[in-house]
Amino acid sequence: MIIDVHTHTPRYRTKADAAAAPLTGMANAPMRPDRPDPSRITWDEYMEAMQAVDRAIVFNIAGPPDGDQYPPGLPEDGIVKREQARAVNDATAAIVQAYPEKLIGFMSVHPRDPQLLEEMDRAVGDLGLRGIKLGPNYQNFDPLGDEASTLFARAQELGLPILLHQGTSPVQFADLDWAHPRHLDRVATRFPKLRLILAHFAHPWQVDALAVIRKHPNVWADISALHYRPWSYWTSLRLATEWAVLHKLLFGSDFPVATPQETIDAIPHINDLLEGTALPRVPVDELMQVVHRDALDILGLD
Repeated sequence: MIIDVHTHTPRYRTKADAAAAPLTGMANAPMRPDRPDPSRITWDEYMEAMQAVDRAIVFNIAGPPDGDQYPPGLPEDGIVKREQARAVNDATAAIVQAYPEKLIGFMSVHPRDPQLLEEMDRAVGDLGLRGIKLGPNYQNFDPLGDEASTLFARAQELGLPILLHQGTSPVQFADLDWAHPRHLDRVATRFPKLRLILAHFAHPWQVDALAVIRKHPNVWADISALHYRPWSYWTSLRLATEWAVLHKLLFGSDFPVATPQETIDAIPHINDLLEGTALPRVPVDELMQVVHRDALDILGLD
């Protein structure tokens, strides 16, 4: 069975909806160097891409509560707009309810939301969402702050796994430090039963990420959005081999930035750039085990 643990809820049900929607233009550069970030994916296009996997976890990222500027201090026309938690979670629940045999929905909430705990309970009880997606840099919150601790404590109590964006971003006002994996070492120490996934292997801080996943039994990383940077891809997974943490990696694509199929297809070619060198190879057979790893059992979602 192939589980994609990292896909984004399509914002549009139909092409007509997408054609009428304005482009957001939040980033100064595309998410990947070889392809613009497709921002107008529809439900049908999403489900077509998911044919490559058996199950997929789907989510988006909630913005700060109403009236909380992000980034702070800018004029109104400079503020990055993100939907708030209720709208984000309703949208994710809608596509999951349409394809319940294929999709598993994760909520997104914001630690500073006065209705944080109520929305978490609603997302679980009314919407059937089964985990949480956070982006500390995109949501502008300190992962070691008291508000985040309230969120983590409730997630641990409810048994909800959390996938966190980790690593770089082309979004100018997304605080890179708050997406550094070293912070999650202390989160995992405080909440040892909480299942955490470090998205993107925290690129380009994969060395720091492997140190965190190596020491905490309930902390994992996904391999989404890595393969299209070949040197970084090989380097990070060669380091994962040397530090014996390949078994702590989960399969993810980051769709629509990359598709599940191209992420799978890239694995046998990870060592291609080493041709004619004596550099050590990544064991492809072990890396293919990441694709077939039972992430649902690992995350308590089976």
